[in-house]
Order: sequence, then C-alpha cells, then structure tokens
Amino acid sequence: MKTGLLFRIWVAFAAAAIALFAHAPAHAQSAGGASASATSQYRLAPGDAIRVFVYQNPDLSLELRLTESGTVSYPLLGSINLTGLTVNQAEQRIADGLRDGKFVNRPQVTVTLLQVRGNQVSVLGQVGRPGRFPLETGEVRLTDLIATAGGIIAGGADTITVVGTRNGAPFRQVVDLPGVFAAGRRGEDVLLRDGDVVWVDRQPQVYLYGEVQRPGLIRLERDMTVMQALATAGGLTPRGTEKGLRIHRKDPASGQVRILEPKMTDRIEANDVVFIRESLF
Repeated sequence: MKTGLLFRIWVAFAAAAIALFAHAPAHAQSAGGASASATSQYRLAPGDAIRVFVYQNPDLSLELRLTESGTVSYPLLGSINLTGLTVNQAEQRIADGLRDGKFVNRPQVTVTLLQVRGNQVSVLGQVGRPGRFPLETGEVRLTDLIATAGGIIAGGADTITVVGTRNGAPFRQVVDLPGVFAAGRRGEDVLLRDGDVVWVDRQPQVYLYGEVQRPGLIRLERDMTVMQALATAGGLTPRGTEKGLRIHRKDPASGQVRILEPKMTDRIEANDVVFIRESLF
C-alpha cells in the first residue's frame, strides 16, 4: 500500500511539472519559425500581429494587431503604443502596466510575433519572386533581400536601384552588385529601411544588323568591345567586312542620333545599333 501511494504521488508531481513547463513563458517562439535572436531585434510596426500570453491569467492572453497609429487595445490597460518596440520591450511595457496598476502582482508576460505587416520592402523587376518582403530582423541588407526574392533572373541587370527615404529626405542609390563583393567594398551593400523599393532592370542590350551571322539583340556585357559584340553574334558573314562599320548612338542629352566609326577595340554602350556593311570585293 505504501509503495502504491508513493507511486501515485510521483505521477501527480510529474504531471504538474509537465503542465508548468508547457505554459511557462517561451521567448524562443517567434514569427514564421524565425530564430529568437532575429525576432528580438525586430521593432513592431503598424499592421503587425502579436500574441500576448500572461502566465496564469488566461483572460489577459490574446492575439492583437497594431493599428495604423501603432497601438493595441489591451484589457485593463486600454490603448498601449507599441510602435518601435522590440518584442522584449513590448513584454516589459505590458508587464509594467499590469504591475503598476496592481492588476497582477508579479506578471510574467510573453509576446510572440505572429505576422509582419509593417516594415516591408518591395522588390520589383528581374528577380525570381517579385513582391513585398518583411524586414523581420533589425538589419537586412540588399544582397540578403535579393537572395530572398529568388535572385536575379537571366536577362536581369547587375546594377540595382534602391529608392526610399532617409531622415525624411528622398533617397536613391544605384548599387553595382558585383562590386559589393569586391575586397574592401562590402560597406556598399545598402542597409534597407521600411518602405524602400528595390528595382532590378533588364540587362542593357545592343542591336546588330547587316552582314553578321546572327543579327538581332545581344546582351551588353560589362566593358564589351565592338569585337566582342561581333563574336557574340557569331562573327561576320563571308560577305561582311570590318571596314565601314558604323554605330548609331542616341545622345542622352539632345536625343539626336550620332553616327560613329568605331575601332574594333572601342567599347559599345547600351542601345547602340551596330551596322556591318557588305564587302565590295
């Protein structure tokens, strides 16, 4: 009898311990399975959805969404402004309100980020998955966001434009993506902010026509020369000649088209039209 009684006491104690562990505050929980360290850096913004859990107070545990003004309506405390706070700071603000108002003696509050609607960046153009992406951590750099958006697809340019605002003023920066990975240039990787728009344009092109094997549009590679462009197009036909080669180039300032007689080692520019003449002999 004594052994059976001790066994039942041990089972009851184990069950109570499991229940206590299951309801204890769990700061490792975060939105979308993100790491606790990443979520702890995120600052709440209007539209975000959160879950508030107060240990041993089920009436005070509920899901909320921040309004356009960045506030939530919380029982007993009324309207609370959580904009710009980290998850840990939001926990502390709610706990302080419950304690200072003498509603809960020693409140244990856990806030979980459920959905990010604020702090978003738009990625448009030549990427694998264009759309709006949340800034779920304190710092998101351009290269990280491009990877999240599926990377730059074939035909996309290697220069990226970022527009937004900084300190209340318009912001625009063109980033040379390959250059970011050069030695000593990692600092050129833009740190993104809420509301930024990232644009990836098409790779510049050049048009070749006349006595060339594959006339038409070709991709303009960086520092491409006339000779390299002709090689990309399959080279000259048996009737083609390098003599008298012409480039039609539109002046960006005046809009007028200039006709140039380049050397084979000259660089060509975006939207150039290259004409290869037929040999007379």
